[in-house]
Amino acid sequence: MIPNPTGVPVHTPETEPPQRILFVEDDRKLSTFLCRYFTEQGYLVEAAHDGTAMRRALSGRAFDLVVLDVGLPGREDGYALARELKKERDIGILFLSARQEALDRIVGLEIGADDFLVKPFEPRELLARIRAILRRLPGAAIRPQGETRRIGFDGWLLDLDARVLRDAQGGMQDLTTQEFNLLSVLAQRPGRVLSRDQLLDLTVSRNWSPYDRSVDVMIGKIRRKIGDSGPEPRRIRTIRGAGYMFSPEP
Repeated sequence: MIPNPTGVPVHTPETEPPQRILFVEDDRKLSTFLCRYFTEQGYLVEAAHDGTAMRRALSGRAFDLVVLDVGLPGREDGYALARELKKERDIGILFLSARQEALDRIVGLEIGADDFLVKPFEPRELLARIRAILRRLPGAAIRPQGETRRIGFDGWLLDLDARVLRDAQGGMQDLTTQEFNLLSVLAQRPGRVLSRDQLLDLTVSRNWSPYDRSVDVMIGKIRRKIGDSGPEPRRIRTIRGAGYMFSPEP
């Protein structure tokens, strides 16, 4: 990427095109700052201040990630808009919120968001989290060398490229973005015990309080969806005092 005299990034054929971010934030001062900061980091950015403006932006352009303020004014808060987004398109979502309760983070993850950052925050932390999300999205430019792209287990097929989970008949199982990320991390490390902190670091790149139970919530949802929710789950085992282990049948 090289700058042209106008200051707008120009991409040569050998480089990847810039990724596009939409900030949905009613605080115009904050959204102006974020747009300027992320433009300087090489992203294409736009701002919307409510749900109507968000839909208008999305109707005209494709975005890789939407950063949503939870506390938007009016009847449509960030949670409502995220539910709408997840129904209509495969897109990364990061919540910004002044709410600090663990329940708010859990609700955001259950909706399908990729991350949740509490205000006030350091711009560099937001940048790091956005970069982590964009690396995990379909079409990411860099893949780990030797990574297995399809994983079969117990009649299921986890396609890491298409980001879908198929049953033995080829039907797709509905997983939220975060559920897919979590199952992918476990499935790529069979027989290895992963703590809650490790799972959070590998899936959402954040520092959570030790009382956060969002991993347990998501594990329960995944188990139900893959038929592993009995009294003693076999595929995703709970290792008391340590974490979880993916243990598919041979």
